[in-house]
Amino acid sequence: MLVRPRQRAVSAVAAGTLLVGCSASVSVGNSDPKMSKEKLADTVAEKLASQAGQPKPDMSCPEDLEGKVGTTTRCTLTASDGSTLGVNIKVTSVKGDRINFDAEADKTGSPAKS
Repeated sequence: MLVRPRQRAVSAVAAGTLLVGCSASVSVGNSDPKMSKEKLADTVAEKLASQAGQPKPDMSCPEDLEGKVGTTTRCTLTASDGSTLGVNIKVTSVKGDRINFDAEADKTGSPAKS
């Protein structure tokens, strides 16, 4: 996977400092490329954790990512204290069964619900 870190940083409440975004390229192994929401969440969480030097956060995505340029979805990162941070995903290119996408986290998180 190819990852290009962005320069800005964001502080997620109790999640430590996470980079605002990352790029990833994932092979999905079929002719009609689509990445499952579970694989998408896992890939984004791993990249953010790796770039920030933090433990892998809990990440969830509401839908599979269709392998079409311009397709978007919004995932949610949940910190250990329950605070959340939105992460926007956008497909930047598709080459065969490989989906390339950018992930950009919101600048501010939402506090944990009481």
